[in-house]
Amino acid sequence: MTSLINFECADEIAVLTLNRPAQRNALSLALWQELEGHLDKIEAAGRDIAVVVLRSTGPVFCAGNDLKERGAKFPRPFYQPHIVTRLANLPQPIIVAVQGGCYTGGLELALTGDIILASESASFADTHGKFSMVPMWGMSQRLPRRVGSFKAREISFTGLPVSGHEAERIGLANKCVPDDQLETVTMEMAQAISGQSRHSVFAYKELYIAQADLPLDAGLAHEVFNTKGRGTDLEERVAQGFGKR
Repeated sequence: MTSLINFECADEIAVLTLNRPAQRNALSLALWQELEGHLDKIEAAGRDIAVVVLRSTGPVFCAGNDLKERGAKFPRPFYQPHIVTRLANLPQPIIVAVQGGCYTGGLELALTGDIILASESASFADTHGKFSMVPMWGMSQRLPRRVGSFKAREISFTGLPVSGHEAERIGLANKCVPDDQLETVTMEMAQAISGQSRHSVFAYKELYIAQADLPLDAGLAHEVFNTKGRGTDLEERVAQGFGKR
């Protein structure tokens, strides 16, 4: 049976690949269940995994929730929001690589990323309004935190698409690259993160999450009093750094 999400892990980089190209990678119940299983593995691996890449096969990143399953019974209430939150809160940085359409539920999935890379073919849209729906997977919270409240309102109220270049301009995507370079740029960034101190990167992500909504003074105090301190590999890294210089 073909996996709906392919999972690979090499060189401390975990790659999750949505694999329903014929259905434009729509988010079915079976796909969510596979994602939950992969999150179990990533969480169990801990610091053995440095960074997680989320991408997809085919010309479309994700068309959103599989609306053909409107009557499907999910394992427990609020199942999907729970999985989305787990993904966003992984201790590892998450890079999301988007090509083609990234719509509604697909955009909510992409917004879990710490870094979003868009190809020139990318098209982001929130189409909840088209189907008389309202978000439950984080759109109203994560989108304005990326692009600002009033730009988020424009995107959600109109349902109009945002191109890859426009996504970069407004901060929805960190970078927009040619389609044929998306995989290369994504893996180069993943390798750069993997080469950093695991201690530092994981501590940074924890701080960024905890301080997201704190006033400046409270955030500064949080950083001081919740520091993880030096990593055990500090001396080794300092020695290597001076050796290279």
